[in-house]
Amino acid sequence: MISARVKCLLVAAFSLFSLSIFNGAFAQEQGHNDTLPGATPGFEVEHSESKFDPAKTIMDHIQDGHEFHFFTIGNFNAVLPLPVILYSPQRGLDVFMSSKFEHGHAAYKGYRIEESKVVPVLEDGHTVDESVKVYDISLSRNVVQMIIALALLVLLMTNVAKKYKSGQGTTSAPKGWQNAVEPVITFVIDEVAKPNLGRKYKKYLPYLLTVFFFIVINSFVGLIPGSANVTGNIAFTFVLGVISFIVTMLSTNKHFWAHIFWPPVPHPIKVIMIPVEILGIFTKPFALIVRLFANMVAGHIIILSFISLIFIFGTMNTVAGWGFSPFSILFTVFIYLIEILIIFIQAFIFTNLTAIFIGQGFEGGHDDVDQHADAVIV
Repeated sequence: MISARVKCLLVAAFSLFSLSIFNGAFAQEQGHNDTLPGATPGFEVEHSESKFDPAKTIMDHIQDGHEFHFFTIGNFNAVLPLPVILYSPQRGLDVFMSSKFEHGHAAYKGYRIEESKVVPVLEDGHTVDESVKVYDISLSRNVVQMIIALALLVLLMTNVAKKYKSGQGTTSAPKGWQNAVEPVITFVIDEVAKPNLGRKYKKYLPYLLTVFFFIVINSFVGLIPGSANVTGNIAFTFVLGVISFIVTMLSTNKHFWAHIFWPPVPHPIKVIMIPVEILGIFTKPFALIVRLFANMVAGHIIILSFISLIFIFGTMNTVAGWGFSPFSILFTVFIYLIEILIIFIQAFIFTNLTAIFIGQGFEGGHDDVDQHADAVIV
């Protein structure tokens, strides 16, 4: 009952925030030139009548950025600026808050934001300075959100560990967060670690559980309106895939490499199979990277697309925009709830495939004990 109410509140908040966020896309201003406060002297921004661009709006929300934008009401923007840290061999180190860019309308210290990227500009504040090389090492919203998710993971799991040490969950029934986490941990052990890793599952269990919960927590935080879509960022999934690849390679033995460079097939077929097996070493982590990225970013795009339909119809006719709003929100709520299920599915798939690849790495020859028999060992 409580969880159902929490879901309803999250969905309602998401719908209201989404409507507020996209409301800013409808702001249309008559063409005039203004000098923005805080802008580089002589830098003028030309305002022209703008139309709602769903593709640009959606990409702005799923890409990384230098601020958390929660909602817009009229001329008020609920924004949490983040530190911008830039290093240029020509200009040196600059550190300031992203609010100095005034949502992309102003230049500051010879820099401005273009399509979520900081670029060096000339004195006019508009023309990109190609002669300047800049390295952006800022605390972007993806980085900040990963730090928050990591802190949540450590805090929650440390709390669970303390309860087990005190005897709760061993001499008595688990309670609270411990009661919610224990079945998930048991599931990962029984359905992922033991079947794929056999008697060695305890060695890799900490890594598998960390990957599973890190993906889940980052994905759930990403469902909060205004937050970053971390698991839908290719850099995030790339790092997870590379770590999985490294762990797999460190777990290999001579039987694995013998199968790669001298597969048990007729000699004429080896000419074909050896390149295929070598390529397979790299395609496995690549599949992990693309699968998680594509599934998580697709859900956010679908949700934002349904919200965008309200404003697309609204540009054609105000009545049509308001009339389609209930249907758009209903579809959004449905996809939003589906996303909660997809989070656990994708975390399970990534963790399970990682365990499979690791298990294939140390799999022995035909005279070794069957791994499936080892899976029953506790």
